[in-house]
Amino acid sequence: MFGGHSAVPVSTPSRRAVFSVLGASVVAGLTACTAAQSSTPALTPSGAAGSHEAPGPNGALAVGGEVPTSSASPTLTPSPTPTPTATKRIRRTFIPDYQLPPIIGGLAPVITKIETKHPVVFLTIDDGNIKTPESIKLLAEYDYPSSLFLTRDTIADNPAFFNAFKAQGSLIENHTVTHNINMVRQWGYQQQLNDIVGMQEYALQHYGRRPTLFRPPGGAYSSVMRQAVADAGMKAIVTWEAKANAGKMDYQVGNSLRPGDIVLMHFRAEFAADLAAFRAAQLAAGLEVVLLEDFLGVA
Repeated sequence: MFGGHSAVPVSTPSRRAVFSVLGASVVAGLTACTAAQSSTPALTPSGAAGSHEAPGPNGALAVGGEVPTSSASPTLTPSPTPTPTATKRIRRTFIPDYQLPPIIGGLAPVITKIETKHPVVFLTIDDGNIKTPESIKLLAEYDYPSSLFLTRDTIADNPAFFNAFKAQGSLIENHTVTHNINMVRQWGYQQQLNDIVGMQEYALQHYGRRPTLFRPPGGAYSSVMRQAVADAGMKAIVTWEAKANAGKMDYQVGNSLRPGDIVLMHFRAEFAADLAAFRAAQLAAGLEVVLLEDFLGVA
């Protein structure tokens, strides 16, 4: 019933007439409101791959553009300003046009760049020495899924720190136990295998997944290391041709990011400056940050 009343007497004709008039007025008002709403076009984001792209509130690309926030109706008492939160982008879906090379002759393949026609770039972050809430916040704000090549000895003081990145969609990969940058020259097969397998088991214990990708300390590798990586159960060795370092981008090829580039970063004190350099290059190149494991089919 209207007005919050549970019942209305119906024995008096005059009262029945009054409520009939009121009922007709309410119905007319509701009809007018419905007509006004139906005449306003709905604003919904489109997920179609062919939709136009528009920068979101933090500069990230979104398919179909961002849904504008409607203005609140004026009230007598102003409401407090809401706390801003990170907005997930509407990701484009890419059908991979690159096939991960198989293990041949017991040797894991080495991937330096993904040959693709898709406008994608892959962010990888190494080691884990410096652990700050800022790094978690920035990756969440930009909604960047990343491959984290972690070293056991650098994360053992606080392995749980990296669960926040995992919750955001990043994956933990293998960067050895000790980070011996001379392991290729100093160690034989068994020592390399032990160091690699040790990180495999550590990652499984703390993050619930065995890594599928390996990054050599310092980037150097050999056929012995390729055999050890394959025998440890991983699919590939991953290097790079571009990196964010000391607040700027360094390129081995060209002077800008290209589709399929694998970008190296580190958990260092200059994390924010390095990520800002990468972000500027990524947006300038018009590339989407995609998880490497998803594109390779090894997540």
